[in-house]
Amino acid sequence: MDVSHILDSLNDEQRNAVANPSQHLLVLAGAGSGKTRVLVHRIAWLLEAEQASPYSILAVTFTNKSAREMRGRIESLMANSFTGMWVGTFHGLAHRLLRTHWKEAGLVQDFQILDGDDQLRLVKRINRSLKIDEDKWPAKQCQWYINSQKDEGLRSGNIDHFEDDYTKTMLQVYKAYEEACDRGGMIDFGEILLRAHELWLKNPQVLEHYQRRFKHILVDEFQDTNSIQYAWLRVLAGTQNQLMVVGDDDQSIYGWRGAKIENIQQFNVDFSDAETVRLEQNYRSTSTILKAANNLISNNQSRLGKNLWTEDGDGEQISLYEAFNEQDEARFIVDRMQDWFNNGNRRSDAAILYRSNAQSRELEDALLRMGMPYRIYGGHRFYERLEIKNALAYLRLVINRDDDTAVERVINVPARGIGGRTIEQVRSVARAENCSLWQACAKCVNESLMTSRASNAVLGFLELIDELSLACSELELAEKAEYIVNHTGLIQHHEKEGGEKARARIENLEELVTAANNFDDPDIDEGFDLKSNAFLSAFLDKAALDAGETQAHESEDAVQLMTLHSAKGLEFHLVFLAGMEEGLFPHKMSIDNIAGLEEERRLCYVGITRARTKLYMSHAESRRMHGEVNLCRPSRFINEIPNELLDEIRMKSSVSRPSFGKTRIGSRVSSEISGDIEVPETDLSLGQRVVHGKFGEGVILNYEGQGPNARVQVNFDAVGSKWLVLSYAKLEVLA
Repeated sequence: MDVSHILDSLNDEQRNAVANPSQHLLVLAGAGSGKTRVLVHRIAWLLEAEQASPYSILAVTFTNKSAREMRGRIESLMANSFTGMWVGTFHGLAHRLLRTHWKEAGLVQDFQILDGDDQLRLVKRINRSLKIDEDKWPAKQCQWYINSQKDEGLRSGNIDHFEDDYTKTMLQVYKAYEEACDRGGMIDFGEILLRAHELWLKNPQVLEHYQRRFKHILVDEFQDTNSIQYAWLRVLAGTQNQLMVVGDDDQSIYGWRGAKIENIQQFNVDFSDAETVRLEQNYRSTSTILKAANNLISNNQSRLGKNLWTEDGDGEQISLYEAFNEQDEARFIVDRMQDWFNNGNRRSDAAILYRSNAQSRELEDALLRMGMPYRIYGGHRFYERLEIKNALAYLRLVINRDDDTAVERVINVPARGIGGRTIEQVRSVARAENCSLWQACAKCVNESLMTSRASNAVLGFLELIDELSLACSELELAEKAEYIVNHTGLIQHHEKEGGEKARARIENLEELVTAANNFDDPDIDEGFDLKSNAFLSAFLDKAALDAGETQAHESEDAVQLMTLHSAKGLEFHLVFLAGMEEGLFPHKMSIDNIAGLEEERRLCYVGITRARTKLYMSHAESRRMHGEVNLCRPSRFINEIPNELLDEIRMKSSVSRPSFGKTRIGSRVSSEISGDIEVPETDLSLGQRVVHGKFGEGVILNYEGQGPNARVQVNFDAVGSKWLVLSYAKLEVLA
């Protein structure tokens, strides 16, 4: 049988992966190296060259969109439809198993799936029944704990609390939650995978059936698997079946939501006979962009290792812009974007990427001023975000108590015991009296029209708004915004969500203060009272107008804005990486933790490799955050890109390269670095000359972490720059 057509369009490494005879195979697929192509052609090879049955193939990916694309491409390549092949997400396939084997899995036949909101409501009911203090142990925290334990494959009975109050309380809730779900015939998303794994372990005959059936298991985006997903795959693979996993340890950026980079790093240990194939030829980016990405990611430890390359040319240098502040940065980006469009390019081929959601606000302002259509990929515009709408509602009530939509929005946000029944009662009074909700609230309280408990809760809300109004009356606009953010309980309310989402919401609230501080209404005369309600009203009007500017329609040519996490899997001809500053990117929460810092570096690697033709990086000398102007240091990630790949765009006479502290690092580092920045909990500082037993003399340029576990970057006279762990390096300081 002639199967050459399956391999003809592939490069050597891709052919090796597709036609590899090994039982277990790890395909390290670099960014833009054609991993989906390899997966699709591998399945075609199994079907046609190895005469595998479609029923013997299980292909697993992470999104329904990816699963549909994979199946469509297989059928297109083979010019055939394969109904017996299982192609789907982890959750989708596990759910299919549970529906088929509900009895063996210990479920009722018509079990129901809880979404995140349903799950949270159930946890809240359980906490009330257990008399758990909501302020001390928020329901969202309990929900996060339950889900994270399920991701690790742990039941409440498998966990020891070691007399720790937090763990004791969480386990109490977890156990009651499990019992409630069993009674009600309900499972959540985490339970789908955990229960499917337990189905294998508790029912050998079921496991044996599927092991006999699925002789070929293929997994996409393997670096994003969590503990329970990998355990499920290992059990199903057993000792006889073929397991091919495709992924990129350098693009593992979801550790904050349970992904385990250790899975891909340990695959060759768990499957000792596995062969590793590296896909390093890139079909997306210029050689300059790839060299920058390679140099950056080489600073991470424990990599499986690969080096992206392309047959295409070097392309343009990476442009690096040092802005005066965040407004100057946004103006620069939008101006370059306009130049791009004026040269006949499409806006949709350009993207602005940023680490923090809050950064979009200044960029959106600049785009709106330019009249340039844009879309926020995978998210909302700044003034449309839930937490911003909440804060603006409080500000609206400060100047207008009769704003019904604002009252409806925050009367019970944060929760203050005003339930749906009470709100409906207030609405009924408002309709009967033809008055505002605020006036109806006052009437209900004054005339005792509701229960004592409800009346006290509503009174608390009325008093809070009056107190906020009084306190804000003598404050300027930015101070008003800051006071509202800090004294309404909104920060604590959103903190309870936990994780990256909570951090993003809080950063957005802080950015609202910055927006208020930067607000300038051209229609208001100079000398106008900045403490007046009229000035606040003008700010609220602008926010409403900006929110009312609907996002560009899907068919409209528009610039793409998105966080770096949202950008994974996408590509654009023109890419801007904004906010390349210490504390912003890498994020301040990750700087002192090597694992966190390495994930930030992988995130930067993902950002760089989104660019096909042209990449801009920008950072600001100062950035207003939390209402204050902060002097910023350029991101260490800029320093990890070779000088010759960068084209620095400056509006000042100095053209030397930015670095840490008060100095700038150029090619002759040793004479330009001051020694006033110490490596924490060590006797070393940047700029010191040291000697290493193998590499000889050099200068300390940079560091990560603290104490003996810190890593330092040393520029050695003989061998160039190296990153070393202090506890192993045995560096000696030269006098």
